Amino acid sequence: MRFIRRMLLALLIVYLLPALASAGLWYVKERPQSWREADWTSAKLLPAAGDSPQAALYVFSAQTGGMKGAFASHSWIVTKRAGDDTYNRYDKVGWGSPIRRNGYPADARWYSNPPHLVTTVTGAEAERLIPKVEQAIQDYPYAKPGGYRIWPGPNSNTFVAYVLRSVPELGAVLPPDAVGRDYLPEGKLFQIDTDGRDMHATLYGLIGFSAGLRSGLEVHVMGLVAGFDIQRPGLKIPALGRFGL
Repeated sequence: MRFIRRMLLALLIVYLLPALASAGLWYVKERPQSWREADWTSAKLLPAAGDSPQAALYVFSAQTGGMKGAFASHSWIVTKRAGDDTYNRYDKVGWGSPIRRNGYPADARWYSNPPHLVTTVTGAEAERLIPKVEQAIQDYPYAKPGGYRIWPGPNSNTFVAYVLRSVPELGAVLPPDAVGRDYLPEGKLFQIDTDGRDMHATLYGLIGFSAGLRSGLEVHVMGLVAGFDIQRPGLKIPALGRFGL
């Protein structure tokens, strides 16, 4: 009984309290009441595609809308091959075309929330990786209509996390508020990234852990992630995000 009480207390402190704090902050924040009122325009984080001749590859994340925005973010992928004068943006959404291409500006706000860059690759390395990223997008197993579930997945973050695990050279991990990123496709309970630098174990995205050079050490419970980085020292706090030390 003492062990169970300590475990429940740990869960309360590590997961529930940050989630409640995030919900409180979200409640008092000024935000649009519906998607119709939200701002979906460019946040002006990227230069015009034609202004730079080099290839580029970006992963973005932004808080989502509604009450789920207190706990979760939405992520997407942007590519541009060398010499192109347009970006290509890929989102997994729950309406319309399952993987939407160029449904929004590459660096658009999401439900009025400005995005932040998760990772950036440019130049020759981006040109090398873009075909791998595009192949992973094509191979995503939940790309057909109906292949979307807000929680615990597969959702927009499941899609981007799948691409990041498929192309580990990107060297990126989605932020801890990217609920759904720990859902392993096709019912897998365990997976090691192709380069062997990260491993993941999960019970359908509900509870599990990730460990390795990219992930550091993470424990996820009901979609909320707690842990710490190794390569870039920092804490990962459920619902609130990553805080560098």
